[in-house]
Amino acid sequence: MVNCCGLVSEKNQPVPLKSISVELQVRDHVASVSSCLQYVNEEERPLEAVFVFPLPADAAVCHFSARIGEQEIVAEVQDKQSARDQYDDAVSSGQQAFLLEESEESSDVFKLSVGCLSPGQKASITIVYIIELSVQADDALRFCLPAVLNPRYTPAVSAAGVPEVSSASVIPYTLSLSVEVRSSDRISKLESSCPLDPLEFLDAQHTHAKVNLSSGHRFDKDVELFLYYENSHHPSAVVEAGASVAESGSLMGDPALMISLYPEFPADVMSSLASQGEFIFVVDRSGSMGCKMHHGNDAQMRIESARDTLLLLLKSLPMGCYFNIYGFGSRFESFFPQSVVYSEDTMEEALKRVKSMRADMGGTEILQPLKHIYSQPCYPDHPRQLFIFTDGEVWNTKEVLDLVKSHVYSHRCFSFGIGEGASTALITGMAREGSGHAQFITGTDRMQPKVMQSLRFALQPAVDNISVDWSVPEGVTVDMLSPSINTLFQGQRALIYAQIKGQSSGQTEGSVTLKYRLKDQPVTNQLQFTLKPAEDTGLTIHRLAARSVIRSLELQERAGGADMENIRRRIVELSVQAGVSSAHTAFIGVNKDSKQTVKGPLLQRRVPVARMMGAFGGPGMNKCVGMAPRMMRRSPMQCDIQSNRMRMECDSVSFKRMAPRMMRRSPMPEAEPQKDPLLQLISLQKAAGCWELNASLAAVFGKTEDQVTNQKAVQVDGSVWATVLALIWLYAFKSDQQVEWQFVAMKSASWIRSQKPNGLSQCVCDGNALLGCQVTEDMLGI
Repeated sequence: MVNCCGLVSEKNQPVPLKSISVELQVRDHVASVSSCLQYVNEEERPLEAVFVFPLPADAAVCHFSARIGEQEIVAEVQDKQSARDQYDDAVSSGQQAFLLEESEESSDVFKLSVGCLSPGQKASITIVYIIELSVQADDALRFCLPAVLNPRYTPAVSAAGVPEVSSASVIPYTLSLSVEVRSSDRISKLESSCPLDPLEFLDAQHTHAKVNLSSGHRFDKDVELFLYYENSHHPSAVVEAGASVAESGSLMGDPALMISLYPEFPADVMSSLASQGEFIFVVDRSGSMGCKMHHGNDAQMRIESARDTLLLLLKSLPMGCYFNIYGFGSRFESFFPQSVVYSEDTMEEALKRVKSMRADMGGTEILQPLKHIYSQPCYPDHPRQLFIFTDGEVWNTKEVLDLVKSHVYSHRCFSFGIGEGASTALITGMAREGSGHAQFITGTDRMQPKVMQSLRFALQPAVDNISVDWSVPEGVTVDMLSPSINTLFQGQRALIYAQIKGQSSGQTEGSVTLKYRLKDQPVTNQLQFTLKPAEDTGLTIHRLAARSVIRSLELQERAGGADMENIRRRIVELSVQAGVSSAHTAFIGVNKDSKQTVKGPLLQRRVPVARMMGAFGGPGMNKCVGMAPRMMRRSPMQCDIQSNRMRMECDSVSFKRMAPRMMRRSPMPEAEPQKDPLLQLISLQKAAGCWELNASLAAVFGKTEDQVTNQKAVQVDGSVWATVLALIWLYAFKSDQQVEWQFVAMKSASWIRSQKPNGLSQCVCDGNALLGCQVTEDMLGI
């Protein structure tokens, strides 16, 4: 295997990390994750190990400890620079020390430093974090344990970035995972992208269950879990008692409340989707998009899947809207100088260019195309909807999120993370700051159904005038800790955190009311809750609430202003008080009770973490395994210019200097893939929604043109006949993929109604007879 970045020792030196053991405890919609990392120094000299690894962007790290022999060191949260200084002083004096810190550029990357392990000494590191489980299109709750850390592309002009990762051919450590679920709702099933042992229910009500990851799993890809409850849309409220040792009136001292709401919009409103809008599709065309979607033999390249998805999107847009398509890498380009009116001509021109899209634009720089898009004026009465497709390998995540947030009132942003290792900080952050929705396409997921769900969100009527009202007993007040809700989607969860202050002499009931306007109709959703705290939940809700407040403060700080120092002070205070990580704090632990100091020069070892490298196609080249290089002491998150160049060349299709052996291989021409019949049918549809009667359409049905033409009634127009046949075929043979063609069918049914054809009922009967189906006129919506 070619060494991607040139940082791997060919002598296969031993790496100190031997195993990772993870315990996942789920309570309703929240998960607590405890990871135990076993280290051993197999060197003959003292060792310092550096491990850069991914965590979910919205995770709140709340515990960090180390056990060496019988000695346990529990780390504490401190100001980041103070923690670094303390770590440096401890290691330089021969004491054992441990430092855990968040990347300054991206909240989903952490660096763990393990200092001064004596020869032969073992250390067990425990990291605990908590996280809200995201809701999927099929109502599953998703948990992802990220294994893959993509190299974050950094332009050579910038010397800052997330820590560099390099490659190794194998990961020398294993993973074990146990899962325990407790819920107020009945558990239906639990699925995974990796092999699981059978699910074991621990009570008759099926509200308590456990399962383990099958043994022997090599931690070379993300572990995804999908949890299904029977009544997943049931709103809920949980009150958690404050910490007894915390000051009354503080966030950690008062009870905390978590509300889960699922807005249900009136059916008559949801049946009328928007016919106006400006739709801008932004597609990553960096070298890494040439990587396969998953490890299976039948896997598409990421760029191929993106092309198929763009075909579906272009065919699904409403007539009269505006649209444009951008491709980006080290540079960017757009199909049109500015968004154009959607018509047959502009759609066909765009489709021709989509077919020629390749993963050939070098690195991943998303900031400039976004700036260009935001500089374009919006069209009146056509809300701007931004769809961004990327494998998430960017270095300046926070700068990108700040840009999206600064334009939140002029657009909505829907983001899609493609493949394992896509930055959760980038993908979820863009959707959150852009009032949109985030989706991740991993493993054998098809991109199209997830994208079409987001298109439905984009086309649904806009929700405005959102407000949250509280009704609580006298003597009690509620302070909302979550940011203001500025977007709601049908059936999608809205989480609210709040602090309950004061006490009631009698009543123990309260309520929260969510009000908003939808197409000028007032809508109200209300939930009753008890003020009595639930059983001990380990301050999980308090810490998630604190994390929410900290993230809001960090956004305020990056926005600039006169109060920056005070905001930073509040972040550090809340982080220390709640014991959760932030951009300005770190976990530090020093073994001050060690009877003897470690003597001799320190060896430095980097621990591999799985990494995808899209620049290298072909067997065995899709994934590389990364190690964090040793950073300079006083700026541990800095990368030098040489490292940046390496990252840039790794993400480029031009890598002659990096892999000279591969230059002997002639580039393989891209084979024309076998066309999916569904995509073939959709590709033949006109922008207005109709089909033409021709040999290509007949071939989709497995017929000749003459066979199809001869069954047409004389009085029926050829396009009406063709469109009815296409609709019948979709409902009869592709009903399981309806989410992908729903808008195509709606356009065609609308077109048929606009034609007011005679003999439509007989036309449907004739079509059923030709195709061997039994689809009713009502089912077709015509």
